[in-house]
Amino acid sequence: TQNSHTAKTVSRKSLCILNNQRVSGAENMKIILVFLFVAPLALSARAEKDHSSFDSAASPETKSRFAMLDDVRILANGLLQLGHGLKDFVHKTKGQMNDIFQKLYIFDRSFYELSLQTSEIKEEEEQLRQTTARLQINNEEIKNLSQEMNSKIEDLIQNKIQLQEKVWGLEDKVTKLAIIQPSIQETKEISSLKVFVEQQDNHIKQLLKIVEDQHVQLDRQHNQIMELEDKLNHIELQELAENSFTEEQTEPEAIPFPVHNATAVIYKSDGAAPDCTALSNSSIRSSGVYTIKPNGSEAFDVYCEMKFGSSWTVIQNRVDGSLDFNQTWDAYANGFGELNEEFWLGLNKTYSITKQGDYILRIELQDWKDNKRYIEYAFSLGGPETDYTLQLSRISGSIPNALPEQTELRFSTADRDVDIINDFNCPENYLGGWWHSECEETNLNGKYVAPRSRGRLDRRKGLYWKPKKGRYYLLKSTKIMIHPTDLKSFY
Repeated sequence: TQNSHTAKTVSRKSLCILNNQRVSGAENMKIILVFLFVAPLALSARAEKDHSSFDSAASPETKSRFAMLDDVRILANGLLQLGHGLKDFVHKTKGQMNDIFQKLYIFDRSFYELSLQTSEIKEEEEQLRQTTARLQINNEEIKNLSQEMNSKIEDLIQNKIQLQEKVWGLEDKVTKLAIIQPSIQETKEISSLKVFVEQQDNHIKQLLKIVEDQHVQLDRQHNQIMELEDKLNHIELQELAENSFTEEQTEPEAIPFPVHNATAVIYKSDGAAPDCTALSNSSIRSSGVYTIKPNGSEAFDVYCEMKFGSSWTVIQNRVDGSLDFNQTWDAYANGFGELNEEFWLGLNKTYSITKQGDYILRIELQDWKDNKRYIEYAFSLGGPETDYTLQLSRISGSIPNALPEQTELRFSTADRDVDIINDFNCPENYLGGWWHSECEETNLNGKYVAPRSRGRLDRRKGLYWKPKKGRYYLLKSTKIMIHPTDLKSFY
């Protein structure tokens, strides 16, 4: 009797646990095993009790039979509910397995497509390198041939000088012949010299024709080499997201600059502060948009950034490419954009600040792996009558210099290129106003280009930092700001 009661109790508890769904699939299996093990014991105990009392009377036998039927119904009920629970668990597990298989299939397909693209890029790069090597060899041969031609031309020049001397001698003889009848020997000498001069003249013409052909071939080879270099650079640009500033030291974390759609608070100062540094000296200690009034200028708003315990005046900020920097000369002179997003402060406003004294120019760069670098220059900026001529002298930094030093750099835009070098319009090709020098690749106002974008990329139309001896750094964000050279306030 005690075993039968225990079996019923275990059965009912198992059914309650299954009905409330408070156990996992593995626990359900354990309960089934326990239930199947205990139920026969209960039935066996019940059967022994009934058999022992079989000889007593007919009414107890009938009662025992009905009790066994109740136990069977309970057991059947429990097994049925266990079956439903297992069925739900199997369906749920099957759905989860299908989701996992589908995700694995998508991952395998993406990995396979990426492998194919990588193989194609490597094959194209190898072919371009081989072609470049062959063209370089041809270029060397053409250079050698050109040197030989130059040597022959020098010989011809010497022959020409000798011929001129002979011609002068002939002129003297002709003058004399006008007075004295020449002899037969002199006539033959004149005829032979005339024939020789004509032959030399024809020979010189042929050599000049060959030289012209060689120059045309050299130009063609040079253009082919430039095209191949552009293709190689295009392949390199697709991998620039992996090119980070890993070899230089990292700079301290700066106070983050407002990004696109950020809300900037505009502060109005009652005083006539000439720049952001003067504002910070008057108890203002937070970054934001403020109003300044440089000496001899109208008041205007600027973005002041707190850094190293002082405030810097930001003159350019690019974070996401939301603003088109391919603007006109007037736009660059007056400024464009929103001070709490991407903007160019304006050459007129920047000049009104820097003409008050000596300033430091700080450029902060960030690549597509969020590595940050900076470089600082002592600089001077000319006024509009000098086309805002810029002169730089590097002070410090954590990245190689990419801008010419001790050189007068005039600002240029697509509609007003003041420095045309070799008839090459730099801003028109670089899509943005900048202080160009021999159309170098560095242009922090160029077109905003994300890495691994579809289609061919032109390195002259991107946002890059390119030292003379070094690789291209494809940039994600840039910031240019200025501060007076008196650094005691924040050191």
